[in-house]
Amino acid sequence: MSQKIGFVGVGRMGANMARNLKDRGYEVAAVNDVNKEAAAELAAELGCAHAENLADVTAAADVIFTVVTNDDAMRTIFMGEGDNLLAGAGGKTFVNCATLSPGIQQEVAAAAEAAGAGALEGCMASSIPQAREGKLFLMIGGKEELFGQHKALLDDMSVNLKYIGEIGRAAQVKALVNMVMNINTAGLAEGLGLADALGLDLEMVCEVFSQTGANSRVLETDAEDMIARDHEAWFSAEHAAKDSGIAADIAKGAGVSLPLNDATYAQFSKMVTDGKGDLDKSGVAELTFKGRHP
Repeated sequence: MSQKIGFVGVGRMGANMARNLKDRGYEVAAVNDVNKEAAAELAAELGCAHAENLADVTAAADVIFTVVTNDDAMRTIFMGEGDNLLAGAGGKTFVNCATLSPGIQQEVAAAAEAAGAGALEGCMASSIPQAREGKLFLMIGGKEELFGQHKALLDDMSVNLKYIGEIGRAAQVKALVNMVMNINTAGLAEGLGLADALGLDLEMVCEVFSQTGANSRVLETDAEDMIARDHEAWFSAEHAAKDSGIAADIAKGAGVSLPLNDATYAQFSKMVTDGKGDLDKSGVAELTFKGRHP
């Protein structure tokens, strides 16, 4: 545990990953976020530096985790003019945990290697409680030797750690995971919306779904919130739209048609354009229940 750890992007996932590692005896040396107030508060909590400059995170840490919103943000923190993470990055390792396109993961890895550093994908298929408890499902992409060097650290963050393959492959698999999850979420919202319009008892319908081919993990996590209209964001509709869009781009490049993903992407994109992108993905039910939308 002699490795010093840095975090760039300390929203609810990044912050709780940092808390978990601190609890497990790692030295979290520095944190950075565009929300400087949040980064300063977490730094005070963890007893580490609030690095307002990206290069200062790299200087302070051996392994730097990044959890940023999209491809543009990723490109900025690694290759932005002036301050960026690759300044003085020789010998460092970057683990990029956000759901991003395979292309940006490959671009960042190449830039990191040119700077004498290493890069791994650490794609997460879990939520905030699992980040805090060190029980993430982590899919790793990158050089297998580099993965082996950091396996103990990654094990301390996960309950299930899977090496997927070369850089970009984990991003492909994560896109598939979120694509199917989003399709299931939109499908459940339509099923419950129609059941509600028919005057059926929704608790009864959910019980029937759970014992039949309509069952899914999304039924367990989202059905109650859809019915109660409790859409506090654990995984936002804006992120769902982004991730369904990533899957659409990958499919286009592969020459594959994905009509269900296209429809799901349209639904979550409508939430964003309607100003509801900050709701949880369960908020897609606001588009399918009668009387909930214009």
